[in-house]
Amino acid sequence: MASIQVMLYFFVLSILLTRSYPFNPIANLSPKSDVELLEFSLNLEYLEAEFFLQGATGRGIDDVDPELAHGGPPPVGGNKALLDAFTRDVILQFGYQEVGHLRAIKRTIEGFPRPLLNISKEVFAEIMDNAFGKSLQPPFDPYANAINFLLASYVIPYVGLTGYVGANPKLQNATFKKLVAGLLGIESGQDAVIRAMLYDCGHLEVHPYEVTVATFTDRISSLRNKLGNKGPRDDGLGVPKLGGTVGRTFGNVLAGDKDSLAYGRTPQEILRIVYGGGDEHVPGGFFPWGAHGRIAKSYLKSSM
Repeated sequence: MASIQVMLYFFVLSILLTRSYPFNPIANLSPKSDVELLEFSLNLEYLEAEFFLQGATGRGIDDVDPELAHGGPPPVGGNKALLDAFTRDVILQFGYQEVGHLRAIKRTIEGFPRPLLNISKEVFAEIMDNAFGKSLQPPFDPYANAINFLLASYVIPYVGLTGYVGANPKLQNATFKKLVAGLLGIESGQDAVIRAMLYDCGHLEVHPYEVTVATFTDRISSLRNKLGNKGPRDDGLGVPKLGGTVGRTFGNVLAGDKDSLAYGRTPQEILRIVYGGGDEHVPGGFFPWGAHGRIAKSYLKSSM
């Protein structure tokens, strides 16, 4: 009898392992909260993958690995940005890194299909208008040039970074902790590269707005703090006199608290930011139909 049970076990396991992106059976033995937190991160990974791939190549996940989308709707509004060769190379690497993240997560948990994403120039124009408290003229276009695309990129990976920092201490399963640590390492690197590239030209004005790159980052960070509604979790490149690293520098190439530790955010805070309206119950912004997964959907249900 025992031998039959063992044979059945390996038969079922072999079926699982032949899936396109087989999730680890250990996920079924993990705390439900672990699975839900990792599942939630897929929303940001899909967003970053599509934005970076579209910006670098004009194509997205459906051209790189259609199975990753799992039948989800194509994103709204992505375009190939007018980038110099160096910036395009960096952004293309970011895009493929995000594809790797999606594969890694989907090998660990079942996940969900790609949600509807809005990465149009209009959604970024609205974000910048909100950041400055007025309508910029002409409307901000993230795909118009390298500086604009880097500023638009500044908007996204840092949110995912803070989400992983916030999630990690809540995880119980060692496999999940290891995966999130690996994801966080790359997300932090992406954010650092973006900030360094913007820091290098922070004194330059963004055409035609007569506002410096550093000021743009300060306004974006302030907007994210406002939308998150949980106090300071964000810093731009410009800081008050000696307000940078541990209060001893004039610069702020990386965001961190008074001890230079990364800030963390909860799923609620992240939804408030990526929906663009400061309310985790009301979809919009990058997710017109709302984010996917039990955590995100629980807030949509509670608003009905």
